[in-house]
Amino acid sequence: MDPAIASLRDLIGHARRIAVFTGAGISTESGIPDFRGPNGIWTKYDPSEFTIQNFLRSTESRRRYWRRSGEMYRQILASRPNAAHLAVARLEAEGRLGAVITQNVDGLHQAAGNSPGRVIELHGTALDVACLSCGARQSRQAFQPQVQEDGTAPDCPRCGGLIKPATISFGQSLVPDVVNKAEEETEASDLFLVVGSSLQVYPAAGLPLLAASRGTPLAIVNMQETPHDGYAQVVVRGMAGEVLSAAATPRASPVPLPV
Repeated sequence: MDPAIASLRDLIGHARRIAVFTGAGISTESGIPDFRGPNGIWTKYDPSEFTIQNFLRSTESRRRYWRRSGEMYRQILASRPNAAHLAVARLEAEGRLGAVITQNVDGLHQAAGNSPGRVIELHGTALDVACLSCGARQSRQAFQPQVQEDGTAPDCPRCGGLIKPATISFGQSLVPDVVNKAEEETEASDLFLVVGSSLQVYPAAGLPLLAASRGTPLAIVNMQETPHDGYAQVVVRGMAGEVLSAAATPRASPVPLPV
């Protein structure tokens, strides 16, 4: 076994409350493109198209947003959890997972078997839509058929406000309660495991540093270098599914954590 994977396996094996922090790299093996890679989303789309300011600017900008968002939504619907998602779900089943803190909006952790209450979606979810005025939410599955081919989307039936996917766009603030919960789980963890994140987007990328500042072991699994590699006890370069399948081996006697 690769020495780095063996070291990660040892860290995971001795941990009792793991915070797993995931980014786009865990979902690329499910067919969802990452953002900054050679074939990432930002090689195809202009990131400025996905700012909240652009969404609010005009009817035409919202149409473009919905057309591009619809394409990514269809990719999400066609995806399935991979070996990495299943390994993280197994940690919960064994009672060793405090929380999954994810930058992803694809819902694949829940699809793999993680309890919704243990998944902290820092950047929201693409599986719901929400009114920007009154906050009313509904399933994207029910709403998407109402979006016309040119990207025209209906307004909120409750208040007439603008509806957008329930994701956090560039320029849009994270939900304070969600951030607070992520920080609490980071502080409560005895291992902080990063999987598939470039650790370049803040404030999310500050969570591994918070863990490290408290003396919590930090492990990073990613294909490329990250700015936080120097803070980690273990850094593994490799595909998330292969690495976690080898490192997160099943434990015989699960002891569930309190919800």
